[in-house]
Amino acid sequence: MEIPKIYNTYFVALVATIGGMLFGFDISSMSAIIGTDQYNDFFNTPAGIRQGAIGSALAAGSVVGSLIAGPISNWIGRRNSIGFACIWWLAGTAVQTSVNGFGMPISGRVLNGIWVGITSSQVPVYLAEIARKEKRGALIIVQQLAIEWGILIMYFSGYGCSFIKGPASFRTAWGVQFVPALFLIAGFPFLPESTRWLAKKDRADEAIQILARIQAGGDTNNPFVVAGWEEITMTLQAERSALPGWKKFVYNGMWKRTLAGFTVQMWQQNAGANYVVYIFSMAGLSGNLNLVASGVQYALFIVFTTIMFFYVDKVGRRPLLVFGALGMVFCHFVVGGLLSAGRIVPGGVDGNPNVPIELTGPKANTMIAFCYLLIISCGYGNAAEGNWLFNWALGLYIPPGFINIHYGLFIVFGVMRCLAAIQFYFTYPETCGKTLEEIEESFATGGPKPWHTRMGHSRLDALVDETKREQLTISDVIQGKRHLGVQESTDQAQTEG
Repeated sequence: MEIPKIYNTYFVALVATIGGMLFGFDISSMSAIIGTDQYNDFFNTPAGIRQGAIGSALAAGSVVGSLIAGPISNWIGRRNSIGFACIWWLAGTAVQTSVNGFGMPISGRVLNGIWVGITSSQVPVYLAEIARKEKRGALIIVQQLAIEWGILIMYFSGYGCSFIKGPASFRTAWGVQFVPALFLIAGFPFLPESTRWLAKKDRADEAIQILARIQAGGDTNNPFVVAGWEEITMTLQAERSALPGWKKFVYNGMWKRTLAGFTVQMWQQNAGANYVVYIFSMAGLSGNLNLVASGVQYALFIVFTTIMFFYVDKVGRRPLLVFGALGMVFCHFVVGGLLSAGRIVPGGVDGNPNVPIELTGPKANTMIAFCYLLIISCGYGNAAEGNWLFNWALGLYIPPGFINIHYGLFIVFGVMRCLAAIQFYFTYPETCGKTLEEIEESFATGGPKPWHTRMGHSRLDALVDETKREQLTISDVIQGKRHLGVQESTDQAQTEG
């Protein structure tokens, strides 16, 4: 018997973004653990590349997951690929909770990373493909909020477990990761499949019914549904006429889309907002005070991402990216400058080589404040493979970076964020208020210059107006009847944009 589906957009987003919560769980599954005596005693205080290997193992697995995510998603669907990914998560969590040596947290996090690589690319795709263009940004913010709540919950779960003696401390903390996975496994069968994926598989009837249920309460002749289905089918025809094989990745501006998807994740991962426990240790915080102070950053993420929920579809994507990056540039340079005034401690503060600098007094307090401002800038400033490739590199090079170039690491981060702001401005078109099909056209050969693009002016609005005027039904679209005057309306909107 087929399981009934629930078509409320926010319910769908809530269930789908539990995957984001799991991602957040694994991100912070190390943050509250790496500074505890239980962890350092068991693993003999791993430092440099050794600690980097543990920290970056998640991202290494995620590179693999992101590479296989596309083929799997195209084969079994967006929804089913999320369910398939859960197998990897359960396996990875089981390995971590039974850890008995250095290799097991690495292998467990690699397995979890495969799950994260699949879902971190497919959940946003799934949400974007089912959402109305006016709500797409808000739903992606819901995904980001789920990640941040997962980070916060897992961080303080780890903090609570730090009061447990022996290896049971971190084993229990890592075992908590089973909980949201079970909720996701229970909820994903109730999710409908993506209409665009069904259209690609020539399952038009199912696609239209799901589109109508999500967008218009089941009315297949609603003008928005009729116009939306026409745009989907028109774009699908164009995709099927594209060049075969590797050529499709460079044809008609596709390389621009690939570059944008890759680099936005690359710059995000090189934000330098990780390993704040080490940074606060350099400011003189230790023990529970350090853990609590470090946990505040996750609460700040949630607060400022929640604010963005109400503004992301009003402000636009480009301004948030550019000004968020510039805010981080300033914070990085300030933190780096303050750390340069600190005292180099041979062997590291309290014998921890990952904490090579000691900073005290007002400068230490100022550095903590600017670390929080850095988190705030990152919170409102926010191709999967680029994401995890550079996440892996980040996890690998931060611990030895602190040891070898000290405060210079923040100067490096500041320069990278400056380069990011420049690239955002010159190569990223505005996508707010556009349909996915229109976003593809923004990157096509002959498309508008990114800095000339504006919010809104959607072709879909013109299609909806023509649908109402001509009183077209879904059957008219299926039979190939075209809207008169739509191209002229679209050309005018693009000129205004």
